[in-house]
Amino acid sequence: MSEDQLETIIEQTINGAISTIPGYMEEITQNKETLRVENPKEFVYGMIMGMALGMGGAVLSTQKEAPTVEDQIKVRDMVYKNIPEIRERIFG
Repeated sequence: MSEDQLETIIEQTINGAISTIPGYMEEITQNKETLRVENPKEFVYGMIMGMALGMGGAVLSTQKEAPTVEDQIKVRDMVYKNIPEIRERIFG
């Protein structure tokens, strides 16, 4: 898989996760007593970052060879460059 393909998958994952923000916020509001989340926006931010990083890691693990540290850093960098947009959608 090329770096461009990997980046496309990560972007699609982030865009899909961002589209679910209102649903997550509503779910947290409706289940405050069960979830006991102090800051719903930070919680959702963590979920979205986890989804993006997890998907990148999952894609890497499907390759014939085990991902290197450098591969993992590339995924992290691809996700991290989207942090401003993610934070704006949640906190803005």
